[in-house]
Amino acid sequence: MIRLDTAAGLGVEPTLLNLVKIRASQINHCAFCLDMHSKDALAAGESAERIIQLNAWAESKHFYTAKEIAAIELTEAITVLTDGFVRDEVYAKAANEFDEAELARLIVAIATINTWNRFGVSTRLVPGHYTPVS
Repeated sequence: MIRLDTAAGLGVEPTLLNLVKIRASQINHCAFCLDMHSKDALAAGESAERIIQLNAWAESKHFYTAKEIAAIELTEAITVLTDGFVRDEVYAKAANEFDEAELARLIVAIATINTWNRFGVSTRLVPGHYTPVS
């Protein structure tokens, strides 16, 4: 999992990757991962405002770029597969913002954080003790 997570993240902008990890963790109610990735994002220079607004991104689109919005929408679609698939318009929007290699890495990054979330939630990892690596 660690190697997959590392490989997926190599081709995704760090700011974007943090937003994706935070958004999936919000949806999956993984407090441990939410704590970790919020702290990582802040340590990397992300604004608290953008992290706070992420749960309401659809009403706060002006905080995010078109590329970030496409990634957030794709994250939500992959994380919550209630219809059994990612809607064509969500995929097309992401495909317009990312080249083929970036999109593949983004999809793997989204799948990986969802797996980490499931580990965190099922084992009841306790948030609050994580310190970002400088």
